[in-house]
Formats: sequence, structure tokens, C-alpha cells
Amino acid sequence: MSTTYQVTDGVAVITLANPPVNGLGQSTRAGVVDGIQKANADAGVQAVVIIGGGKVFCGGADIKEFGSPKAFAEPNLHVTIEVLEQSAKPVIAAIHGVVMGGGLELALGCHYRVAVSGAQIALPEVNIGLVPGAGGTQRLPRVLGVDMALQMITTGVSVPSDKLAKAPGQKLLDKVVVGDLLQAALAFAQDVAAVRPLPSVRNLSVTAPVDPEAFNKARADLAKTRKNLQAPQRCVDCVEAATKLDLDAGIAFEREVFDKLVTSEQAQALRHAFFAERAASKIPDVPDSTVTRPINKVAVIGAGTMGGGITMCFLNAGIPVTMLEMKQEAIDRGVAIIRKNYEAQVAKGKLTQDKYEQRMSLLTMTLSYDDITQADMVIEAVFEDLGVKSQVFAKLDAVMKPGAILASNTSTLDVDKIAEVTSRPGDVVGLHFFSPANVMRLLEVVRSKHTAKDVMATVMQVAKKIKKVAVVSGVCDGFIGNRMFEQYVRQGFFLVEEGATVQQVDKAAEAFGFAMGPFRVGDLAGNDIGFAIRKRRYVEKPDVMYSKVGDAICELGRFGQKVGKGWYDYEVGKREPVPSAEVQGCIDKVRAAKGLTARTISDEEIVNRLVLSMVNEGAMILQEGIASKASDLDMVYLTGYGFPVYRGGPMLYADMMGLTKVMALMKTFQQNPNDDGKFWEPAPLLAKLAAEGKTFC
Repeated sequence: MSTTYQVTDGVAVITLANPPVNGLGQSTRAGVVDGIQKANADAGVQAVVIIGGGKVFCGGADIKEFGSPKAFAEPNLHVTIEVLEQSAKPVIAAIHGVVMGGGLELALGCHYRVAVSGAQIALPEVNIGLVPGAGGTQRLPRVLGVDMALQMITTGVSVPSDKLAKAPGQKLLDKVVVGDLLQAALAFAQDVAAVRPLPSVRNLSVTAPVDPEAFNKARADLAKTRKNLQAPQRCVDCVEAATKLDLDAGIAFEREVFDKLVTSEQAQALRHAFFAERAASKIPDVPDSTVTRPINKVAVIGAGTMGGGITMCFLNAGIPVTMLEMKQEAIDRGVAIIRKNYEAQVAKGKLTQDKYEQRMSLLTMTLSYDDITQADMVIEAVFEDLGVKSQVFAKLDAVMKPGAILASNTSTLDVDKIAEVTSRPGDVVGLHFFSPANVMRLLEVVRSKHTAKDVMATVMQVAKKIKKVAVVSGVCDGFIGNRMFEQYVRQGFFLVEEGATVQQVDKAAEAFGFAMGPFRVGDLAGNDIGFAIRKRRYVEKPDVMYSKVGDAICELGRFGQKVGKGWYDYEVGKREPVPSAEVQGCIDKVRAAKGLTARTISDEEIVNRLVLSMVNEGAMILQEGIASKASDLDMVYLTGYGFPVYRGGPMLYADMMGLTKVMALMKTFQQNPNDDGKFWEPAPLLAKLAAEGKTFC
């Protein structure tokens, strides 16, 4: 059993022992039940304390059993909680570290709860497309009130024990302690050993909100903030049920909702994202035991938008940064932007003044390479040109201390070639941050053919410290994200050539769930960037067919929001896109020159061509070994490109559509006279998986 049992001064201590987060697997649940029964049968035991071994109380379900029959094996969590409630002797949950999901539901079944200061408390099931499944939506409103319970359950956010203890009328925590939790829990247990009747959350009532429209307002707010997601809405239904039903009927309602959600495509997609994020940090040939290099000081070359954002990532993590620029004006501009970003956070109450000043104290600016020589890692964030970056790396090779990691923030360039201008190519790695770097979670870690294994292990560790989702990519043009995105944009251009409007393509993509359609993204990022890449493509890949609509737009100087016009027009000081007659006229001319007649295109065709173009390119990336697993491609798109999380990423989406259907659709796209058909030839890996009835993920 994944528990231990020990009696100390008349108090039985059941310790959850299922590392790393004491997940409530079948063995752990059985151990809790066995311990409670043993304590009740022992006349020398007056009370029971349940505590977590290691750093946490309980992180909820055992992810090793996720989705397997074992997760529901007896005693299930409902039965386990009933055993706690029915114990003739008081049961005290001693909470430290984190208590989440089923762990919190377990604690709510105890008679008392003692928490250490700073413990994090949450019901995060909504983030994997579910409602809490063991009474959480019914018991939490009974101890915290509807408003706070609804906020926690619909968002999944964790709340510190100290904050919850101060909530008016709260009955969740009986005591918050500082210091030795076990000793405090043992003392508390002895104090309440003789108290009868035993308190129970079951016996508490739920007061309905004063505002009769409170639940409808919550649903309306969630429809905006958690757009298209089913689980948050069903969480509201469950909490509302708690105000109308007794506990057992409410739990039955919650269970019915849970059972419907757990088999839904959204829950499947969100669970996939949950596991994919954890799997991304695993590199097949780099063992977890690999010794990493110490990263205590970082240097950043370039104080522009990207360099400043990268710098903030490290300052936020408490790591000192030296920023290098060539001119004082550039330094002053860079520091001003960083200050402005932090001051905005202070103004919104997201950052204290003390923390702002502490972070800025970690920043040093310089105009000399001599001042960065002792940095443990240096990240270059200069102009995206191989010649410029090569000059920087040659200089870094000459001045940096032995063992320093030399990283490039390139988004498309050949990291092998960058590494080869140095005498230490094993120390070179690509770290492709996404803009704004201090906000976006994705970090593409580009592994060149030279990069040492300990460098890979180190940067993956650093990524976690600066709160990034790191995904490893091999070297190719555009790596994972931009290589797939190029095909998405390419299809968007073809679609407007063939008869769709810019607005229709964007709206279809956004209705599917993308944060923005391809043309709005282009206007935001700058259409000139794609224009420059395409001009390079025309030389490097003369046999690949491209639409000329994007070039025609750029030749009119329509580079996007930064110049007030792109695929859309923009009013001064506003970002709302306005349809452009000039753009439509330009598209009409390109279409006519190509001899095409505009046709009606369905939103379904638009979405299928946009998404499946990425899937086919993704299959090529996997086949070439650029990525080690399909879930890595999905993580890139979920965390860096606005792909709807409730669809799980392009590769899982293809799996759920069915690879046979994907193949059939691609065959129809091959017949399109506006494309050479070569791209829609299914990647060999895709064809193989479809033929064998297998999936990417």
C-alpha cells in the first residue's frame, strides 16, 4: 500500500506515500481506508491524522492511472471519503505543499483540516475538461460560500491557505500553522479527540447567492473568458445544484456531469495537452541523471523588443542579467521598455513595488563584451540575419569563459552553421523565444548536430525555472512552429485567390478556435517579415508553388498594424481590423492575372485546408526526426500559435478526425487547379499510419 501507519501518543498517523505528489491511486486509497479501519478498531487510538509524505499533501488523482480502469477500482474516491466521514474517531487532514483535486476532496471528507502557512489549495479539474468528480463542487461551497467556491472551481486556480483562512465565514481550514505541521496536527488532534458530535461538511448548508442572476452572469462571463470550453459552464451547473439539492443528490448530479465530460473530445484534448506538456521536457537520448551546468548569471545581446522580453524572463526568476548593446540610446530604450512593462504590472496590482525594484536591481547594462565574459549563459537576440549572428558568435567564442552556453534566439536560421563559426560548437544551442517573450509560454529549444547533451539538459532545466514550456526541435528552416505555420499561411493566400475573402478566412479560423486568423496574425507580426522569407524561398525552392497575393499587398506598402494598413485598414490609435477595398482590388487583379474565376468556398473547406496543411507538414517533421514525438508539435501550437487548447493541437485533431478521413480530404485538395498538388501528397508517415489504422498520438 502507498501509505504508512503509525501511532504516536494516542493519535494514528496515516502518511500518503505515493511520490512525487502522493497521487490517489488505488493502492493509496486502499491504504487510507485500511488505516481508518485499523484506528477505529484500536482502543488506544483517540484520533487520526492524515498527512502527505515529502513536499506535498496530495496532488489529486494518480496520473499513472489516468484513464485506466484502475483509477475507479475499489475503494474508489467516493467510498474512501465516506469512510472518513463515518469514522467514529476524529480525522484531521494535515495539509502542506499543495492539496489539489481529489486531494482536496479527500481533505473535505475529514472532520478537521489543519494547514501550514503557504499551502496551495485548488480544484483544477476544469483545466483538463472535467468537473471535480468526488464531491468537490458540492462540499467546497459548503465551507467557502458560493462566490469563492465558484471562482476556484471554474478557473482551477490555486489559493494560498493564509488567504482562505481569512475569508469571511470560511469553514475549510480549522487552523493555519507556521513550523512543524505534524507536531501541530498531533496537538490539534489531542485537543479535539473528545469532541462530539464530530463536525462534518456533509451537515453544512449552502446559502444561495443574493443575486438570483448570479449563476447566469457567471456563465456569461465564462463564455467570454473561457470561450468555447464546456467544463467551466458545467462547473457552474454543479455549484448551482449545491444550492438546491442535498449533498447526496448534488454528488449524484456532479457524477452524471463528470461521466459525460470524461468521454468528450474536449476532455480528451485537454488531457492530451496536460500529458504533452510534461512529456515535452523528456529528451529520448538525454537521461534525467545528466549533470547540468550551473546557470547563475545570464547575458543578453540586444536590448530590443525581443532582448528586453527575454531579459524580463530571467529577472522574474531572480537570475541576474547583463544586457549588451552597441549604442547608449539603444540601452536607454531597452531599459525604458522593461520599466514600462513592470510599472504596468504594478499599476494593475500584479506586482508589488518591492518586487519590481528587486527585479530591476538584478539588471546591468553595458556597451562592452568585456562585461559579459563571466556569464554562465549568453543569449543573442540581434537582427535575423545569418551573417550578423555569425559575427556575434565569433566574438562570443573569443571572449566567453569556458563552459558558457552560447544560445541564439533565431526563429528560422541554421543553428548548425551558427555553431560552426565557433571553436566550441557543443556549447551552442538555439533558444527561440516567442514575442512578447516575457508573456508567451513557448520556447523552442533548437538542438544542432553539435549541441552537447549536458547543454540540452541544462537549458531544459532553465526553461522550467523561467516558466517556459520547452519543446526540442532539430535544425531545419523554420524549426517546428514556423515551418508548419508557413503552410497554414500559404493555404490562406490560395484561398483568397480562389474566391474567399480575407475576412471569411479569418472568421472561419477564429470560429474553429484560433485566437486570430492568418491575415490578422500577419498584420500584427508585420507582413514584410513573411515577404522577406518568401523572396528567399523563391530562390531556394523554385519548384514550390506560391500565391503572389501576399507579395502584391506588400508591394503596396501594406506591412500591417505598424504602418496602419495591411490585409486590413486600421484607424489611428486602434487595432480593430477594417475590411479594405484596396486589398480586395489587389486580390482580384492577382486572380485575374492567373486566369482564375472566383468560386464560393465553404468555411469547412477553409478550416480543413488551413489545419491539415499543418498536419501534413508536421508528419514530414516527425518523419525527418526534427521532432521526437507528435505531442511536441501540438505543444508548440497550443502554447505559441493560438491553436485552440480544447482541440488538443493539430496532430491530435487529425487523430480525432481519423487519419483515413484526413487522407481522403487531402486527395480532394490535390485536384485543386490553383495548387500544383505536390504539397497535398500525403507524407509517407501519414499514409503509413492511416493504412495501419494507427494514430500520431
